[in-house]
Amino acid sequence: MSEPLLDRRDRLLGPRLTTFYDEPVHLVRGAGTKLWDAEGREYLDCYNNVPHVGHCHPKVVEAICRQAGTLNTHTRYLHEGIVAFAEDLTATFAEPLNAMTFTCTGSEANDIALRMARAVTGKRGIIATDHTYHGNTDAVSQLSCTNPPPDRWDSVEFVPAPDSYRPITAASWAAHVEAAIRRLEERGHGVAALIICPFFANEGFPDLPEGWVLPAVEAVRRAGGLVIADEVQPGFGRLGTHFWGHEKAGVVPEIVTLGKPMGNGHPVAGVVTERRVMEAFRDTFRYFNTFAGNPVSMAAAQATLDVIREEELQENARAVGEYARDGLRDLAGRHACIGDVRGAGLFLGAELVLDRSEKTPATEFTKKVANALRHKGVLMNFLGIHYNVLKIRPPMVFSRDDADRMLDAVDEALGEVPLA
Repeated sequence: MSEPLLDRRDRLLGPRLTTFYDEPVHLVRGAGTKLWDAEGREYLDCYNNVPHVGHCHPKVVEAICRQAGTLNTHTRYLHEGIVAFAEDLTATFAEPLNAMTFTCTGSEANDIALRMARAVTGKRGIIATDHTYHGNTDAVSQLSCTNPPPDRWDSVEFVPAPDSYRPITAASWAAHVEAAIRRLEERGHGVAALIICPFFANEGFPDLPEGWVLPAVEAVRRAGGLVIADEVQPGFGRLGTHFWGHEKAGVVPEIVTLGKPMGNGHPVAGVVTERRVMEAFRDTFRYFNTFAGNPVSMAAAQATLDVIREEELQENARAVGEYARDGLRDLAGRHACIGDVRGAGLFLGAELVLDRSEKTPATEFTKKVANALRHKGVLMNFLGIHYNVLKIRPPMVFSRDDADRMLDAVDEALGEVPLA
């Protein structure tokens, strides 16, 4: 069944549309942390943060259906849901982050964040790391080095991605940021913003101490720029100890962007910022989005936030994540290919190497391990500067039993896949 579907996909959607794994998985159903394919095989989802509170959570499904059966329209009409949710969500942020606008995707949120920074500062320069991803609009695609655009803007500068396994100091990283600021100023752009995922997720989620980013942040602010924290991956309690990644990093940004997990799979995203930033944005740009903030999206988002609290999923992320990391460390005692275990809450993984003493990245081996795990019924993927870090980022209802199943599968795969 999957081969004809792949052919149809290629014909109708175009060539080179990527899929996970050497043998793509044809999924037809999901519940909690489990997924099922067209042949009825069950998989443990260790990867997807989009269904943040679990695939097809009944409370979120019911909220969507109830609101869809009542009213769905856009924000040029008044409705209570958007205001109530904005009040509830912004209350989870430190002051002065108390205003927000809605989008449908994280890409749009980051696009708006860049406009906000330019509206406030009057400058155009943007600084990002050299191994990041912030979306696929024309503007935010300029920030990607992994999929570079054909016409890179000279108002964008890159700094090295942090790496705790091959450490770069906070002072050294700040020096790179200061050099990028100088280059932008020399070209007449100045610096509007530094944009980071505060957990540096795509960079391989290095274990950085709280406050590590502050010297760089202070350099940006001295130059008149703002800080944008992309919380699409680390936010909404995933890190266990903190509700937001920027809290764990020890910084209060001027702008925060939200996406994927916000509506548990429903396309809802947004930007949280200071009132002064929002006013500058509204004064500069005539922004309207037909679908953003619609009543059904707000119902999905509110239900998702309610479930996080009611089911104490942030605490679950902390406890189960700690248990899973301990299990990976135990595996490191049996598998020399595990060079480093790191992460926080239910965002964790292991960096795989050919040689621990040399820390030589095992890039091809890591890809083969991910494919082997897929055949064992466990879905995860890999990322990082060298694409050799197993990425474990499951729905927040992930349990200790799920962690045991995942650890057993990783143990088997590492023992079966040849390292060389």
